[in-house]
Amino acid sequence: MLSWQQAVIAACTAGIVGVALVGFGRPAERTGYRVQRWAGLAGPFLREAGVVLGLYALWQLAGRLAGPPAGAMGHAWWLWHLERALRLPSELDVQRWLLPHPALSQAANIYYATMHFGMLIAMLAWLFARHRDRYPAIRNAMAATTALCLVISFIPVAPPRMLSSLGFVDLAARYGQSVYGSGGTPGADQLSAMPSVHVAWAMLVAWAAITSGTSRWRWLIGAHPVLTVAVVVGTGNHFWADGIVASAIVAVVLAAMAVVPGKISHRVQAFRSTLDHKL
Repeated sequence: MLSWQQAVIAACTAGIVGVALVGFGRPAERTGYRVQRWAGLAGPFLREAGVVLGLYALWQLAGRLAGPPAGAMGHAWWLWHLERALRLPSELDVQRWLLPHPALSQAANIYYATMHFGMLIAMLAWLFARHRDRYPAIRNAMAATTALCLVISFIPVAPPRMLSSLGFVDLAARYGQSVYGSGGTPGADQLSAMPSVHVAWAMLVAWAAITSGTSRWRWLIGAHPVLTVAVVVGTGNHFWADGIVASAIVAVVLAAMAVVPGKISHRVQAFRSTLDHKL
């Protein structure tokens, strides 16, 4: 995983190169040069990649700016007791199902480390190449969802794996697969478990594929958020509550995006009708 500093450098580089290529490729419609046509295609993609990398940098930075570990542990204990009061299933039960199976445990760690950002990039690249008209709305939904998650994550919450007295195990550390390094020291993104950006992005990936795709197989993408929830809980990286809050944020963002454009369109039409009547 990139650090937030590396992500900022990559975002700036991709953004600057993308903007330059867009400018270079604009005359391609007149000149028809192959190099300029290529620049006109690659430029927008790199420009959007810079935006996504910038969001990733903010996500990583949020963990660095979260409050002290003591407060994060207190909030984690509060969530644990709240879930028990609400009679939610124990996260320990999910992890205990994984623990006796080393291969399955390692697969869960790999899924946690790679599919989170990998699936998002694949979805955005697919949209950009095949469904350009849908890309802006989904990119904006992703940006708004990530921003809301980051605001909440400034309240530090430790992941369940740090509540070792309850029996939780750091599954990734056990197999040397931790994306957070070794030593057990809280670092980037470790104290910003609430809400789960993993779950939020997985839901957006599924929503984008289902609403934009046309294949009957597109519904299979619904397995991604389900697997993501199972993995983040089973590896000890998130509480159920982290995923519930993330899901609520996605629902609010998508609902707002469905309502706001409709109101704007209605007002524009009303203004045009008034103007036509006066003329």
